[in-house]
Amino acid sequence: MNKLTKKIIWYVVIVLLIFLIGWWIYNQFPKGMDYSQSFPDQGREHIDIGAEHQEYNSNPPTSGSHYAQSAKEGFYEKELPDEQLVHNLEHGDIWIAYKPELSKEIIKQLKSFAGFMVIVAPRAKNDMDIALAGWGRLDKFNLENGVLNAQRVRDFILRYQNKGPEKLNMVR
Repeated sequence: MNKLTKKIIWYVVIVLLIFLIGWWIYNQFPKGMDYSQSFPDQGREHIDIGAEHQEYNSNPPTSGSHYAQSAKEGFYEKELPDEQLVHNLEHGDIWIAYKPELSKEIIKQLKSFAGFMVIVAPRAKNDMDIALAGWGRLDKFNLENGVLNAQRVRDFILRYQNKGPEKLNMVR
């Protein structure tokens, strides 16, 4: 390879690297409106499994009394107790709760969001198809024409992930 070819390759690599970094930064910020609602903090008392507690002020809950053991992030096919998932919200996780009767295709799309600091689980008590919960924040919506607004879900995660009172804790 001659000097000119090497120089051109380096310029292309640098431009590509700048583009990729810019694209990554651009995708770290929400793109759409914030449809979520704020709910007053109901505290973060640990309770025994099955113990009585104050009624939650949102459906699903976004704060309040909860079990001492959080759930592992990821996708669940079975419901988990609200009291367990509120503990995850306290740590800054996002909880995506969906009505169990949604189509397999929608559930598959929701599953793609599961992972680091995001739990996706069915919840029969949802009053809408999808509920996005973070500590003190809730966005609920029904599917429009059977289509998931994935950008709305992404935006909620970007806005409210790691915003709980006990922020990012790598070891749980």
